[in-house]
Amino acid sequence: MQQMFLLAIEVIGTIAFAISGIRLAAAKEFDLFGAYTIGLVTAIGGGTLRDLLLDNPVFWMQNSLYFSVTALALLVVIAFRKTLVSFNKTLFIFDAVGLAMFVVVGIQKTLACDYPMWVAVTMGMITGSFGGVLRDILINEEPLFFRKDIYATACIAGGVFYWFCMLLGFDPIVQQTVCAGVVILLRIFALRYNWALPVLRYEKREENPMLGRTVDPRHKK
Repeated sequence: MQQMFLLAIEVIGTIAFAISGIRLAAAKEFDLFGAYTIGLVTAIGGGTLRDLLLDNPVFWMQNSLYFSVTALALLVVIAFRKTLVSFNKTLFIFDAVGLAMFVVVGIQKTLACDYPMWVAVTMGMITGSFGGVLRDILINEEPLFFRKDIYATACIAGGVFYWFCMLLGFDPIVQQTVCAGVVILLRIFALRYNWALPVLRYEKREENPMLGRTVDPRHKK
């Protein structure tokens, strides 16, 4: 039962992340192969880095399911392209679901390798977010991971709740459901109420063409 539940989470996450990647590729007018590649990288990027760091066999090299699921996601975008490409909220929905599912998968697979929980939380964040980082880089967008959005923070919060439920002795399925729910809710609330982390700013200095050096604008007369 536990294995089937985890597989279902992984498939749902793969579909959601693949659609988010393909949807962005479609908005950029990529061809079918390019869109499929973006969707696949989004879906498997985080898990690949996780397995490499854990010194495990890379998951998609053991099972072609992820390639088939990505192809299914491409067909979904082709069939409903007007709806999926026209509305920005669709990207948010699929990205949030994929993020939540992969955080759970990352934590579970790390714990199965007998690593401590703090490592599992870190790997959950990597599994959930790194595919999206690769997606944004490949389509020439600033990665969400590095913006002020509640993104990686949501992954960590979900992992902490997973840990808390585990300490309370809840069933593993409850732990995973709570973790995914926290990630999705934080992403929704962050969008709804404009939650964001503080931005690291610096005061821009202007160059003085006469002196060939920068001048603090506060000292200009």
